[in-house]
Amino acid sequence: MSELSIIKHTYDLLFWYTPILNRLPRDHKLMLGNRVMNGLHDLLEQLIIAQYEKEKLSRLTTLNSKLDILRHQTRLLLDFELLSIKRYQYASKQLDQIGGELGGWIKQQQKALA
Repeated sequence: MSELSIIKHTYDLLFWYTPILNRLPRDHKLMLGNRVMNGLHDLLEQLIIAQYEKEKLSRLTTLNSKLDILRHQTRLLLDFELLSIKRYQYASKQLDQIGGELGGWIKQQQKALA
């Protein structure tokens, strides 16, 4: 099975975000940075698992809410002035792209069940 573009985009975002999160000040790195990092790792892992499952819909729906949490955590990084506007815009664009692909995958699965 070839890699789905949503998996590639999630991997690319995780790869881009890692050095940024690793450079956060200690107090923010241990809480917010680790939460974002763990959220992205979990998102990637769950997307990989979902591509092989027969019943994908419940997993994908759960991932949609996790993606929304990542959006808010990224906004917190901006509000705490730990992320530049330019980096925030890039991360937001990537999260929106992943969200669009996830939404399309959810709709596809809903149609398959109908």
